[in-house]
Amino acid sequence: MRHHGHMWPADAEALTREQRELAQARPEAWSPPPGRFRAGGCWVCFPRGHTGAGSAGDPAWAASVVVADGDVVDRFVTSGVAGAAYAPGLLALRVGRLSDLAVGGLTARPEVLLLDATGRDHPRGAGLAVQLGAELDMPTVGVTHRPLLAEGEWPADRRGAVSRLRIGDTVVACWVRTRQGVRPLVVHPGWRVDLAAAVDVVLRTTPRWRTPEPLRAARHLARLARDAASARRGV
Repeated sequence: MRHHGHMWPADAEALTREQRELAQARPEAWSPPPGRFRAGGCWVCFPRGHTGAGSAGDPAWAASVVVADGDVVDRFVTSGVAGAAYAPGLLALRVGRLSDLAVGGLTARPEVLLLDATGRDHPRGAGLAVQLGAELDMPTVGVTHRPLLAEGEWPADRRGAVSRLRIGDTVVACWVRTRQGVRPLVVHPGWRVDLAAAVDVVLRTTPRWRTPEPLRAARHLARLARDAASARRGV
């Protein structure tokens, strides 16, 4: 599956134009198969102690994995720099290209990709989860700790409980309780994935912890690469 990345918008104006187009797209819906499936995860991290919006050129490490039946069957790690500072609704400018390169480095193609980004919970209805999926032609699910714009009450305190998140009257994401007694996650339908399929993917990839296994594994690898680079620099 290895590729060298796609053309990503270079500025906010180009990105917002592309987001508006993607929000109108109606690609064929994907559903997770009933048995084993290959779930990918992608994570981008920045130097330790990094807070705030950051800036273009910040060093960054990105990792992607493919998990099947709880085992990591493929992985790829790369490093680069942030394309921009973080601004709400413009995450793709900061980490889009690096995320694309990380997933493109995998040998095994995931059937669905999880990433730390929103989907329809976005000012223009197309967060990075939607955009990366469209670029890679791959079903995607976003998983975040909190909504970007959407609002809704938390679900009941039991594993599998779900409550909807809305912007106005439109359901754009949902809270999902992956473990009892633990704060729920926000699950975002991305490219070619509806709300029910997104919840199914997340619950089937969180057998033990709060966070889906593909995201946990990718986060771990990205942080290992960052810490190794820091050690080499003597930081």
